[in-house]
Amino acid sequence: MKLTIHNSWKKVLNDEFNKPYFQDLVNFISEEYENSTCYPKQEHVFEAFNKATFDKVKVVIIGQDPYHGEGQANGLCFSVNNGIANPPSLKNIFKELDADLGETYNTENGDLEKWANQGVLLLNAVLTVRGGDAGSHQNKGWESFTDAVIKILSEEKDNLVFLLWGGYAKKKGRKIDTAKHLILTSGHPSPLSANRGFWFGNKHFTQTNNYLIKKGRSPINW
Repeated sequence: MKLTIHNSWKKVLNDEFNKPYFQDLVNFISEEYENSTCYPKQEHVFEAFNKATFDKVKVVIIGQDPYHGEGQANGLCFSVNNGIANPPSLKNIFKELDADLGETYNTENGDLEKWANQGVLLLNAVLTVRGGDAGSHQNKGWESFTDAVIKILSEEKDNLVFLLWGGYAKKKGRKIDTAKHLILTSGHPSPLSANRGFWFGNKHFTQTNNYLIKKGRSPINW
């Protein structure tokens, strides 16, 4: 299985790629893609890294698993390919965006590539999944890899914004250096959490941009 990742990330993640757990993970993933329908497409497994290159990263959003429905996952957390119906969590993200920024967002297109291209790393904790089988590639090594990514970003960069939505993301972000970075937390945008009052009104999009501007960086055009 050929996994391609941008050179800027290769340099900082090289040690990780050479660890035994990652070799085992690649073997597992190769077998899964060969014998089952898996998502996203092989060439999009590292899409988050290829769009938000290491030098460009300003914001990190942490998701859990790729979508497991046909044609949904595109390698960016919470994002779906253009033309695919927006899942409930993504709908709620767009609703909060509208309320926060006071403008109507184009919710027809659920592909968040526009964010990624501006340096928003849309990082799922687990980067692959078997079709129709949520969580099927958990505990195979991806979590160790994405923990390493978060640790490297925290240590080697300054003034990043980490958006941790829901309990899982908050746990994942425990080791981020709060003295160097802004961490914004809220409930998950899924209907279960959002409808209980833990998502709407978090104003994470304006808070992110205010922080970036304060640090002399260009804001995100959400």
